[in-house]
Amino acid sequence: MAGAFDIAYGAARLARVAWFAGQYVAAERLTRGRRGAFVQAEGREPIGWRPILAALGDLFERDRRLIEAGVYAVPADLALRPGRAVGDAYRFFRDLPAVARRRRDHGHDEVRGEVRDMGAPGTYPAYYLQNFHYQTDGWLSDHSADVYDHQVEVLFTGAAAAMRRQALPLLRQVIAGRDTRQLRVADIACGTGGLIDDMKATWPRLHVTGLDLSPAYLRRARRRLARRGGIGFVQAKAEALPFADDSLDALTCVYLFHELPPRVRIAVAAECARVLKPGGGLILVDALQTGDTPAFDGLLDFFPRAFHEPYFSTYADLDLDGLFGAAGLRREAWWPAFLSKAVLFRK
Repeated sequence: MAGAFDIAYGAARLARVAWFAGQYVAAERLTRGRRGAFVQAEGREPIGWRPILAALGDLFERDRRLIEAGVYAVPADLALRPGRAVGDAYRFFRDLPAVARRRRDHGHDEVRGEVRDMGAPGTYPAYYLQNFHYQTDGWLSDHSADVYDHQVEVLFTGAAAAMRRQALPLLRQVIAGRDTRQLRVADIACGTGGLIDDMKATWPRLHVTGLDLSPAYLRRARRRLARRGGIGFVQAKAEALPFADDSLDALTCVYLFHELPPRVRIAVAAECARVLKPGGGLILVDALQTGDTPAFDGLLDFFPRAFHEPYFSTYADLDLDGLFGAAGLRREAWWPAFLSKAVLFRK
């Protein structure tokens, strides 16, 4: 017989999927004039809904079991809050015409001109100055930071936070049996602070540093996490981490590597290895790669064309073990998580 938590979790999950999947379909019809992006890619077998729904169900079932087992805390955002959900949806749909225009006109570098207008040329690397996902302002405005989490949940039909949380069991594996007050962890490309929020709910005494290149996203993260202690923030590039050699017990990194050019990935991997203590762990959550879940290989082909991800194709075929192995990190564990995967590399 299902317990109270099982019933509550199931209801929250159904509400999330219905809410965000409905917006996904509506947004695709408004911006493309046809149903969503789960279509047949050239040279691939047709992509049906059955494997997608099965993988989505597997992710949520894993998430439920991990919460129930106490591996990580019940997320604050598990259940939708109606007022906030409606407000986020309003901002999302209000921004859609601009996204549709960029998709139509291939407008993926508007942010370069915006940075010049800000008087900040040279502050950001060239690869960063793009409208990834055809997103308004790229990563560089408060508006972008305010709509980002909702946009990603729509893209992944309500599963984005559950995929991100798959970093936490691997972090527990790294820090198990140790006094969290003595540990130092950094979240690289922390964005709006969602993973840090989940970390601090699970390990309140853990000291975490959130690092990101966007001042707007760091401002959003600070507001989100203002009620929690033991958190620092720093604006920096992942390829030039401002930490001493052998100084961190663990690093987490969510959805960064597929947005980096190949040469920058090498530099970031080397930096991660440099700052980790011997025995420390890098926990990576990022998109699936070709062959991880063969039924989804067509989606991986289609995704960079549909959403302006200029470096995704090189990521999809990247030898992650080789990349991190060359830097001195060895893969210890991994598992698929719907359209993402969670990987632990150990120094």
